Amino acid sequence: MADPTVRVLIADDDPLVRVGLSLVLGADPAIQVVGEAGDGAQAVAMARELKPDVVLMDVRMPRMDGLAATEELRRAGPAPAIIVLTTFDTDANLLGALRLGANGFLLKDIAPIEILSAVRRAAAGESILAPAVLPRLIEFAIGRDEPAEPAPRTRALAVLGRLSERERQVADAVATGASNARIGADLHMSVPTVKAYVSRVLDKLECANRVQVAVLVHEAGHRDT
Repeated sequence: MADPTVRVLIADDDPLVRVGLSLVLGADPAIQVVGEAGDGAQAVAMARELKPDVVLMDVRMPRMDGLAATEELRRAGPAPAIIVLTTFDTDANLLGALRLGANGFLLKDIAPIEILSAVRRAAAGESILAPAVLPRLIEFAIGRDEPAEPAPRTRALAVLGRLSERERQVADAVATGASNARIGADLHMSVPTVKAYVSRVLDKLECANRVQVAVLVHEAGHRDT
């Protein structure tokens, strides 16, 4: 049986960006662009009507921005998957979007083949973290946190100590922004097994998403100050 078509809604206030994304996604017969929204309010309305599997959500849009739109959509549950579209200067917005329930983020200048892969992964329930942005996002997240006792590295090591050796390997791989397929190839595991491990890691660490796992791993690798 053929894989089901992934239905995608594009939300961006720039018509050229919408056209470009539509052309890229339309090149894959397994992906269908079901609509294009020019602002967050329109994105929420269209998502409720069209019920896409994935929403590509810009942050800075008129009427309702991507953060508010993400929060509004998440009130109805985990579907659809929401991927935030970003540039390097929107770190604070990215953290806000992830805390509100976005499934991950992509750079707007990402290669077309990576956009297709990210949409398919998001539709399959995977978090999407752009490796090029992840280190800066982690540093920003740590810099925003208030000092806590015990010191960050000590705390992170204690939390990561809940994991088995294999789970820690998966957590370290997640912290690099690797996909489930990449983790499976590197650790010689099937993708379903990787998914199971990632779920256990998130549960044991009490993390809502992969960025929070990455922050813990990053803190554990640095000395207390």
